[in-house]
Order: sequence, then structure tokens, then C-alpha cells
Amino acid sequence: MASMITSKANQFRCLTRFLCSRILSNGRSSMPSLPVAEHLSHSSLPFQVGPRGYGNLELYKRLLSSSATAVNQESPSSNNPANENSDQGKDSGGSQKGDARKAVRGGPISWLSFLFLFVTGAGLIFYYDKEKKQHIEEINKASQEVKQGPSVGKATIGGPFNLINHDGKRVTEKSFLGKWTIIYFGFTHCPDICPDELLKLAAAVDKIKEKAGIEILPVFISVDPERDTVEQVREYVKVFHPKLIGLTGSMDEIKNVARAYRVYYMKTAEENSNYLVDHSIIMYLMGPDMEFLKFFGKNNDVDSLTDGVIKEIKQYKK
Repeated sequence: MASMITSKANQFRCLTRFLCSRILSNGRSSMPSLPVAEHLSHSSLPFQVGPRGYGNLELYKRLLSSSATAVNQESPSSNNPANENSDQGKDSGGSQKGDARKAVRGGPISWLSFLFLFVTGAGLIFYYDKEKKQHIEEINKASQEVKQGPSVGKATIGGPFNLINHDGKRVTEKSFLGKWTIIYFGFTHCPDICPDELLKLAAAVDKIKEKAGIEILPVFISVDPERDTVEQVREYVKVFHPKLIGLTGSMDEIKNVARAYRVYYMKTAEENSNYLVDHSIIMYLMGPDMEFLKFFGKNNDVDSLTDGVIKEIKQYKK
């Protein structure tokens, strides 16, 4: 009898271990086994051996199976919040990964759109560079055509005049026909600018004669007729060059010739008789027909004035 009870007890322990292993294999914690053990240890049901030696063994089997089922039903919701959270995390993680894959596949930027954007940008840059080069070539071509083309008309500088030279004789523009002439406007009381310009003109006249064999007639016209008398002009021009011709006249005659040559002049504030005259600082190159060819400003030195005059005379066409 004792051996039979022992064998039945061993069978009961094996059954209990099998059920616990099944619970653990399903990913459940080993904690739910505690209520089952307590239930079995503290159960008030008597363990009686029947006439065949197993008594209430079938009843304990049913009790154990029902307890395990109850524990399994309660544990996912009540005793295992971590598993629920982990399951939710897995679900949310899976849904996020799925959403990420959808965003990558159906997003606004793809490799095809990026390639299209790159090709379009490269085409626009190429087109812009081509148009820019073509525009620059057209500008250069137009400028060369303007430089090489014939000049249209002549500047309205110069004209008839009637003045008195430093010898007291009346002269007009016709008195200088057939000669290359350079005309400078100034006044004899000029402290520095006029003397500097006349010295430059005298030196250029000599260099032009030396380099090109061209005779230039320098002419000085006064813009201060109140003080620049014939005698004053005569003494003044002798200082600079023996060929320099000085011209003066009345107020109206000087005004007319200044207007014809587009010369600006104005008397400054008077202090007794020591006033100054503000005027243009320009030299006018006139052809043999007394037509204006070119002007030279204060920025030209003796060499540039010499070379500029020689160049204009060589290019002159009757």
C-alpha cells in the first residue's frame, strides 16, 4: 500500500512540474506558481486513499488544472503590466517602422525627383552662361563697329570771330586758314595755371616740329578784355614762344568767340584791380580749314600733347 501511495505521489509531482514548465514555456513568469502551491498546501480537502490506492487524486488533478487556468487568465491583465507595455511598445514600434517605410517610399523627395532637379539646375546654369557669353560678344562686336565705322558729323566748336592781335591788327578766323592751329583761352594776370599751360604748349610745338616736321601755330585769346590791352598781351606772349600770337578785343567780341568755342569764363569778386577770372582749361586743335579736330585738357603733359597732335594730323582727311 505504501509503495502504491509513493508512486501516485510521484506521478502527481511530475504532473505539477509539467504544468509549470508549460506555463514558463509560454513566456509567463514563475510567480503564478506560488498561488497554486499555496492553494495546494493550504487546501482543506482531505487526501484520502480509496480502495484502489489513489483516493482523491482525480479531484486534485482537476483542482490543479482549474487553478492554473485561472492564474493564466488573470496574469496578463493584473500581474504583468510590463508585458502589456512591452507589447504595446512592440506594436507602436512596428507601426512607427511601417510609417517610416511609407514616408520614405511615398515622400515628396525621391532619388528620381532629386536627379530631375539636378539636371534642371545644370541646364539652367549652362543656358545662362551661354546667353551671357553671347551678350558680351555682341557688345564687343558693336563697340568695334562703332570704333571702326566712319564718324558722323563734327562737333559744333569754333566759328567766325573778329579780334585784334598783339600787333594791333584786326584778324578773323580766315587769317589762319591753311595752318595747323592750337588755341588756348586765358588771361595775362593768371597766377599759375595759364603760365603752366602756355609753357606746355610752347614745348609741344617745338617737339611736334622736331618729331614730325609739322608747323603748329599757337594762339592765345584773352578772356579778360578789361585789363588785357594790346600792349599787355604783346608783352605777355613774348615770354613763352616767338610764334605765339595773342588776341584780345572788346567785351562783346570776347563773349562771341568764347561762345563759339564753348569756353566758360567768369570774373571773381573784385578787390581793387586784382581780381581773377575763372575759365576753362582747354586747348583746341584746329585744322587748316579752321575746323575743330580735338581738344586737350590739363591732364595732358608735353609728351601726350605732342603725340596726340601728331596722331590727329596724320589721320586728318580733307
